[in-house]
Amino acid sequence: MTKREFVRGLVAGAVVAAVRPGAARAERFRILGGAPGAETLLVEGRSSAEFRTLVTGVTPGGRRAYGALEVLWLRGAVVASPLAAATLDEARAAGTLTVVERERATVPALLVENRGTTHVLLLAGEILLGGKQNRVVVEDVLLPPRSGPVDLQVYCVEQGRWSGAARGFGGGDTVAAPGLRAKVLERRGQDEVWREVDRYAARLAAPSATSSYQAMQDAPGVRAHRQDAERALGAGVPPGTLGAAAFVGGGFAGLDLFADPGLFAREWPKLLRAHAVEAYARRGAKPADADALGARVAQLLRAAGAAEGVLRQSAGVGRLFEFRVAGARGAALVAEGQVVHAAIL
Repeated sequence: MTKREFVRGLVAGAVVAAVRPGAARAERFRILGGAPGAETLLVEGRSSAEFRTLVTGVTPGGRRAYGALEVLWLRGAVVASPLAAATLDEARAAGTLTVVERERATVPALLVENRGTTHVLLLAGEILLGGKQNRVVVEDVLLPPRSGPVDLQVYCVEQGRWSGAARGFGGGDTVAAPGLRAKVLERRGQDEVWREVDRYAARLAAPSATSSYQAMQDAPGVRAHRQDAERALGAGVPPGTLGAAAFVGGGFAGLDLFADPGLFAREWPKLLRAHAVEAYARRGAKPADADALGARVAQLLRAAGAAEGVLRQSAGVGRLFEFRVAGARGAALVAEGQVVHAAIL
């Protein structure tokens, strides 16, 4: 299948990128890659009370560093009864989550099903390996127990392959590096995602015969750097930590925040590996002053708490609050009165 044919398979989406303060209009938009007729309610000009409550109580804490990569833990009040959710990898290991190509395979959509008895969280930017080509999850999705088949919106991250008899996908235990993940969160389109994969191939000096993002980060030098970063930064997340803000060479790489510190601790190794790839791509960059980074994170959290954006139904359980802050894109998945996960990239 040619690149043109890939792109032809995409369904154009309409997601409001920015809204005017005070706007309060509800419209129906088709989400990128959705099946014909599949529409989602978007409510403009709204903030999320749950997200605002969470971020206004969060403060940057201790710092850890490995080379140019610096991590600041995020501390805050822990909700009394956090929503229990398994990660993608946990659910797959338990045999309760399936991700497959549609009967008539298309680039921007897969089918996912949770057959277990607890919720399952898929993060925007998680890499799925297999099927006709490797994909990346477009947005956070919280699947309820016994969900039945759910349409999962994805981008391709392996441009040079459209083959293979197996319909199923495995998790790559991988989240896209921050630059690629930001393009996904921004919904910049398939062509821009491919271009970002190509940029990482050049920066990592790790070309792939099928332009596979996964193959690039599995290159020996990249893999060794990831493992070293994991040993330095991956173990011993302080109890009660809700998330982390990462910087590479003093530049903001991304922030992830969870209502449940246990869920963050289980997702952290995968998120850390993504930041380590970014640091490898920019090896030689110098770290920044720790106090200055803490002030920047505190300022970013204050701005995020005041942000307005778009509140809409997600593909699974709950709603997605999407916003812009300080030149970055943010998204928070809210369900059962709490923020399951939020990211700013």
